[in-house]
Amino acid sequence: MYDQIYKRIDDTLWKDAGCGSELDYVEQSSWILFLKYLDDLEQSRAAAAELDGRTYAPIIERKYRWSTWAVPKKNGEKDLSKTLTGDDLLGFVRSELFPYLRAFKSSEASPDTLQYKIGEIFSGIQCKLTSGYVMRDVFDEVDNLRFQSSEDQHEMSSLYEIRISRMGNAGRNGGEYYTPRPLIRSIIAVLEPKIGERIYDGACGSAGFLCEAFAYLIKLCKTAKDRETLQKKMLFGKEKKALPFIIGTMNMILHGVEAPNILLANTLAENLANIQPSQQVDLILANPPFGSNSERGEIKENFTIKTGETAYMFLEHFIRMLKPGGRAGVVIKNTFLSNGDATALRKMLLSDCNLFAVLDLPQKVFTAGVKTVVLFFEKGRPTKKTWFYQLNLDRTLGKTNPLTEDDLAEFRTLFKKKSDSANSWTVNIADLDPDTLDLTVRNPNAKEEKVMRAPREIAAEMAKLDKSNAALLADILKTLG
Repeated sequence: MYDQIYKRIDDTLWKDAGCGSELDYVEQSSWILFLKYLDDLEQSRAAAAELDGRTYAPIIERKYRWSTWAVPKKNGEKDLSKTLTGDDLLGFVRSELFPYLRAFKSSEASPDTLQYKIGEIFSGIQCKLTSGYVMRDVFDEVDNLRFQSSEDQHEMSSLYEIRISRMGNAGRNGGEYYTPRPLIRSIIAVLEPKIGERIYDGACGSAGFLCEAFAYLIKLCKTAKDRETLQKKMLFGKEKKALPFIIGTMNMILHGVEAPNILLANTLAENLANIQPSQQVDLILANPPFGSNSERGEIKENFTIKTGETAYMFLEHFIRMLKPGGRAGVVIKNTFLSNGDATALRKMLLSDCNLFAVLDLPQKVFTAGVKTVVLFFEKGRPTKKTWFYQLNLDRTLGKTNPLTEDDLAEFRTLFKKKSDSANSWTVNIADLDPDTLDLTVRNPNAKEEKVMRAPREIAAEMAKLDKSNAALLADILKTLG
């Protein structure tokens, strides 16, 4: 039902000069969706309070509620006499609404409140729409969406995920916004999170790991207390950039998390020495960004491992953030396993943690084409042996041929007992060169493939044999007289 509404929203945004890409469509529609969600949430809370005989104190003042200014109604129908459009609408949104919403961040002491989240979201984005008439058409479409039933939210979360996946193809930094969901679900399935565990992603992007963790854990909730714990005390994220931050927040809301615990902050700016035991977590799920020299010099001083690679800094942060016995599933470039500039970090990982498994992924799992692996480790004891699984597929992955959950079925099955197979094997750490601890993926069980010769080479050999046979026949005929 809602797919056509989403399509019309995108078609309408395309007409605005301020929206020039898929990224702009998702960003601008996200803050609009968020305001509609807030209005539906407030109405649901007010109705519940009335049934209980309580007085409900709204978060948003009446003047700034969606139902007052965006699509005002009278007797259930749109009240044209109070409906703003054109420059009047654009001016209200930019000059009054956004400043009002941004002020929540400074007026709230705790970042755990929904009010703080509102202020943080609107402090990090701009209204890029340049036409109040386009804005009016978008608002009218969004007003048809409903957030009050689980069925509605499920449909909208699925459609939103499709939009995020398209963002993953909109430029070279696609992985910043989208990690393939079959991969995320498989990582979560083998790590088996439990109710009550604190789960963290310090580079959460569009919050795919946190959303899928919520979807996995909601099925394990048996009581209202379990559900409250999952909603408020289990899922935590940080994101440095405003665009993925609002997308991640909206994505979690659509998946059923009322007030996502995502902070708009640079994870790497935190000095590792300041991390307290109370901050440490049970489970880390992440696909940190990679790139050299993307952080300032003072940021690099927060780490004991001296490196310019962003992903390596994140990995050290994750090791420090895990409590003893905590575990992690982290996506990283496969060069981490062998590069000389990662030797010190490999030594730290193998000595401080049990790197119990490595999943070697094929090219093109990510649209950028970067070859990656997933590191599975548990903090608190050194690594003795590591189980490797190499995902070998009989097809080439790409935008129109993405990774599926069936592709990872054998991995999930073999992971339980760390069994050997044609695609899996175990490496004893004692057998590695102690100076390099090179963990390069080398499958000892791989079948040797016959080298297929080129047709031109085969034809040339046939011609040579024909010439040799002709000479031999001539000799025989000469001998026979």
